[in-house]
Amino acid sequence: MGNGKTQERKGSVKLLSREKYYFTTQEMSVGYDGKPLIQNIELGLERGEILTLIGPNGAGKSTVLKSIARQLKLIHGTVYLDRRNMTQMSGEELSQTMAVVLTEKMQTEMMTCEEVVATGRYPYTGRFGILSKEDYRSVEEAMELVHVTAIREQDFTKISDGQRQRVMLARAICQEPEIIILDEPTSYLDVKYKLEFLSILQELRRKKGLTVIMSLHELELAARVSDRILCIKGETIERFGKPEEIFVPDYIRYLFGIEAGSFDEENSSMELEAPRGSAEVFVIAGGGTGRNVYRQLQRAGVPFATGILYENDVDYPVAKALASQVIGAKAFEPISEELLNEAKKKLKSCERVICCKKKFGTFDMANSALLCFAGDCGMEVSYAVLEEE
Repeated sequence: MGNGKTQERKGSVKLLSREKYYFTTQEMSVGYDGKPLIQNIELGLERGEILTLIGPNGAGKSTVLKSIARQLKLIHGTVYLDRRNMTQMSGEELSQTMAVVLTEKMQTEMMTCEEVVATGRYPYTGRFGILSKEDYRSVEEAMELVHVTAIREQDFTKISDGQRQRVMLARAICQEPEIIILDEPTSYLDVKYKLEFLSILQELRRKKGLTVIMSLHELELAARVSDRILCIKGETIERFGKPEEIFVPDYIRYLFGIEAGSFDEENSSMELEAPRGSAEVFVIAGGGTGRNVYRQLQRAGVPFATGILYENDVDYPVAKALASQVIGAKAFEPISEELLNEAKKKLKSCERVICCKKKFGTFDMANSALLCFAGDCGMEVSYAVLEEE
């Protein structure tokens, strides 16, 4: 598991990649004071792709981003942007091509939010920094795009972290770059603005061919927004590939060293550690009716079993993570008498039963039989039925 080899493992984008890719790195090593932290980084992106860096805290994601942005000197190797060696690009050329939004705070004393956004136009204004009508139009459009127009006159230092993040994105957008570097851009945003933020990046990618390189903590967002993902662990790149090549069973657990709880790569969801011990409760569920009950039992520290669940049921991933035993059936296959008897045996070994279903469909008659069996056995049955069911 630990070797992390995929179809796009290190070394797959050599010199020839510059003919195909808009952005490439060749044998890039990054670090501090001449000491490499991560070595032999080789990757390639086509114009308009979104690359996300993931990995444990302290793995070096920010170091990679700063090195790409020329804020840190490379220990070794080369970065190519549109086939040009970035070290040979002037500061003005680079600033007209690449925008950078890192976690460090800007020096913005006595500046309004609009003034901060307007600094994104400086690469185009000449030595005197005088903005034209066209520049102000770009500033206005960028602020509207990320919904910060209402705070344009506010002191940048006195707004919330989430607002600051959006102002900095507006600054980067009005710079009109071809590539944008973002270090954990969603860290201070609530759910609404996380989704809006990433939707904006996708829209810019589609309409303007913007190439995005960023780091994210939110794995579920990384899985959904990225064209490519770079996994960092130790001194080398663990994996580089498409989301479907990265989010495979047990890989995220390995990458992050998860020991308590679980992460379901297929659904990009995580659960806390399952209660220990033999099942005290049997839960009859299915069709999404059981997930809340499973989590309630987990919070209470009550071990439970559940079934009969089809393996493609939305309850199934949560059940697998939290239940001491799941009586599962193959998708689209009839439930056998043998499996039903296994479920009955497990149900009878429990102290009580929780039924999450109000009615049973044509393909759910086995669970209806389970409920009847619990009644015949004189077991305590309680109901936790969602209103919409």
